[in-house]
Amino acid sequence: MARKAAGRPPEETLSLWKREQALLKTLVVDRDTEAWQRDPAFSGLQRVGGVDVSFVKGDSVSACASLVVLSYPELEVMYEDCRMVSLTAPYVSGFLAFREVPFLVDAVQQLREKEPRLMPQVLFVDGNGVLHHRGFGVACHLGVVTDLPCIGVAKKLLQVDGLENNALHKEKIRLLKAGGDSFPLMGGSGTVLGMALKSHDHSTKPLYVSVGHKMSLEAAVRLTHGCCKFRIPEPVRQADIRSRDYIRRTLGVQGAPALRPERSKKAQRPKACPQGASEEPAGSPSLRAFSAKDGNEPHQKKWPKLQQRIWGREKEALWELRSQGRHPRLPEGYPASLGHHPPRNMLAAPCDPDSSRRSGS
Repeated sequence: MARKAAGRPPEETLSLWKREQALLKTLVVDRDTEAWQRDPAFSGLQRVGGVDVSFVKGDSVSACASLVVLSYPELEVMYEDCRMVSLTAPYVSGFLAFREVPFLVDAVQQLREKEPRLMPQVLFVDGNGVLHHRGFGVACHLGVVTDLPCIGVAKKLLQVDGLENNALHKEKIRLLKAGGDSFPLMGGSGTVLGMALKSHDHSTKPLYVSVGHKMSLEAAVRLTHGCCKFRIPEPVRQADIRSRDYIRRTLGVQGAPALRPERSKKAQRPKACPQGASEEPAGSPSLRAFSAKDGNEPHQKKWPKLQQRIWGREKEALWELRSQGRHPRLPEGYPASLGHHPPRNMLAAPCDPDSSRRSGS
């Protein structure tokens, strides 16, 4: 049965959270603290980490906390830790850290105790750092508590200190031509809170990079760009993929309903199958909702926009598997055109169906 988290915390709790943020904010270091951060090629950087918390549709209590460590610059996964957790705090804008950080800190501590040689030298966080209502987002919180360099990477602009996603902002985005291009996010206070970054040549939407802890904004932006095989930095992308897969496998083992993980409309990847295998990719259960068996033919007008979004996500996943030399077949009822051309946002990655080169997933 789906569970719901408690409602909005009382004002006393929010006041305590604000005071804790203000106290920890004084410990944030927004400059480079390691020699590799000041090197143009990041010489000396060998391990980059990513964290993510994925949720189950219809259940705001159960979630999967994930930590991955990748080699640098190869961006191959060296370590992963996924675990189901029960959230105790509800989501409140500006206080995401109090909902998610305790579980991520536990994951970092477990790695520190079990495999200290695999400790990441920097953590990528799916969220904001100093680009925050009170200048202390989830990336700052995690960095200060773990004492690790952290980078905040958000997919949407948090509109604080006068920042707006208005016509001027969209025009600046349009002027970003090549991967690595960026522009500063200067608030009304005159402070640069972060950078809008075009993560690769074919990305149409920028990432919003901000300092978390123990790293300068300039180095954070360069490293974020260097870790992007696709739009999202590979450490965060792998943490997301693996946490969703863990939820699917765990719910399947427990015989729970086939619920689809969700968080900020992130796409769920199908399970990779060996080359030549005949099994269908195990994508989200919602794929079946539009199969020919159920009478929902592609030409029907029932939920057409949702159907197109689902097909778009599965097309990206299909071509990602093909870039690894795997050849999953499409489920019954899916248009064959999904396999004809790679999605536009993956043109920067190797998309040859016959290629055996790994794409990182």
